[in-house]
Amino acid sequence: MSKADIGLIGLAVMGENLVLNMESKGFTVSVFNRTVEKVDAFINGRAKNKNIIGTHSLKELVDSLKSPRKIMLMVKAGKAVDDFIDLLIPFLQEGDIIIDGGNSYFPDSIRRTKYLESKGLLFIGTGVSGGEEGALKGPSIMPGGSPKAWQFVKPIFQSIAAKVEDGTPCCDWVGENGAGHFVKMVHNGIEYGDMQMISETYQIMKNLLGMNADEMHQVFNEWNKGELNSYLIEITSDILAYKDNDGTPLVDKILDTAGQKGTGKWTSIAALDLGVPLTLIGESVFGRALSALKEERIEASKVYKTPKIKFQGDKKVFIKDLEKALYASKLVSYAQGYVLMKAAAKENNWNLNYGGIALMWRGGCIIRSVFLGKIKEAFDKNYNLSNLLLDPFFKSKIEEAEESWRKVVSSAVLNGIWIPAMSTALEYFDGFRNDRLPANLLQAMRDYFGAHMYERVDTPRGEFFHTNWTGRGGETASSTYNA
Repeated sequence: MSKADIGLIGLAVMGENLVLNMESKGFTVSVFNRTVEKVDAFINGRAKNKNIIGTHSLKELVDSLKSPRKIMLMVKAGKAVDDFIDLLIPFLQEGDIIIDGGNSYFPDSIRRTKYLESKGLLFIGTGVSGGEEGALKGPSIMPGGSPKAWQFVKPIFQSIAAKVEDGTPCCDWVGENGAGHFVKMVHNGIEYGDMQMISETYQIMKNLLGMNADEMHQVFNEWNKGELNSYLIEITSDILAYKDNDGTPLVDKILDTAGQKGTGKWTSIAALDLGVPLTLIGESVFGRALSALKEERIEASKVYKTPKIKFQGDKKVFIKDLEKALYASKLVSYAQGYVLMKAAAKENNWNLNYGGIALMWRGGCIIRSVFLGKIKEAFDKNYNLSNLLLDPFFKSKIEEAEESWRKVVSSAVLNGIWIPAMSTALEYFDGFRNDRLPANLLQAMRDYFGAHMYERVDTPRGEFFHTNWTGRGGETASSTYNA
C-alpha cells in the first residue's frame, strides 16, 4: 500500500474537514482518533472511496507515513497536545515533524519547539482560521515553529489554504517557535473587537434609531458592498434576516450573554505584559464578561433609570455617520493589533512579515475583509511603520470619518447606549494624536508618594529627577524607574 503524505490526529469537525480538503488537493492522508470508532465511522462515511487511510494506533499511523513524517494534531489545546507529543516521540525518527493546528497559547508553542528540537524532531505550531467551512474549502493558515520544517509542509498547507484574487495562498511562514500561534491569537483578538463593534452598531440602530431587524439587514447588506466588505458584516446581514419558526427575527430571541474560549483574554494579557495599549480588544473581552452578568444586570436595570432616548435628526444621514464610525474604529483595532505584533517580534526575536500577515488574513479567516489589502500596501511601502494610523491612507480615512465618529459616540453616550469598543477606539485615537497628555501630573504623584522619579521637558530624555515635595522626605529616589 502506498504511504500517506501527512497524518492527522483528532477527527472532530475541523479535523475531518481539513483531511477532506487535503485529499481533494491530491494528497493521501492517514487519520487516527483516540476513540477509534470515530476512525471507522469517518472511513466508512465522509471519507469513503477517498485516498484516506484509517489507522487504529499511533504506531500504525506513523508507519503509514512517508519520510519525513508529518503528523498534524487537531486536539484540544493544553495537556492533550503534550500527551500526544510524548506518545508519538518513541515512534518517530530524526527530522520528523509534529504540527499543532489547535488554538494553543503561544508560550506553549515556544516550549514545544525547544523540546522537540532537543530530540532531533521538528515542530510547527500553526493557527488555522475560518471555522468548519474554511477548514473544508480553504482556511487561513499561520504556521510558525522550526524553520527547517516549512519546506516539507509548504506544498500541502499552501494547496489547502484560501486564495486571494491573484491566486496567492492565505498561508506563508510566519516565524520562529511561537510566532504562528501568536499571530493567530492576535487575529482572534481582532475578531473579538470586530464582533463587539458590529454588535454596538446593531444596538445603536435598534435602540437609538428604532430600526427593526429587516431594516438593519438591508443596511449591513449595503455596507458589505463597500469599504466595510467583510465576512463578519456579511454574516451579520444574514443573521438579521433569519426568521424563527413563528416568522419573527431569531436574533431577538437569543439570550444576551456571550461566551469566550480565551484567545481574546490571552491577547489582552500579552499586551499588558508588553506594555502595549490594546484598549479596544481589552474592552471587547471585558464586554463579554459583563454580558455574562445577566442576573445582576436585570437587577441593576430595576434600580437605575435609563436615559430617555432622544434622536432628532435625519436617520439616513446618521446611518452614514455610523458606517464611518465603525470603519474608523476598525482601523484603530487593527492598528493596535499590529503594534502588539511588532512589540512581540522585538521581545521574541521574530522576523514577522507584516504585509504577508495581512495577506494571510485576506481570505479564509473570520476577520477577512477587503480592508486588509490596505494594510499590506502600508507595510509594503514602509516595513518599519510604527503605527498604521501614521500611514497616509489610514490618516485620510480617519480624518474623513472623525466628525461622524464623534457624533455617533456622543449620541450613544448621551442616550445611555453601551458602546465600550467604539468609544475606547476614539479615546485611543485622541490619546495617540495628542503630543501632551496629563501623565506629567501622574508621574509627579508617583514621585511624591514613592520617589519614582520623573524626566523633564527641558533636559535630554534618560535623565531622571526626584523632588522632596513636602520638605519632610529625603533625597533618596526609588532604585527602579518604569515609564
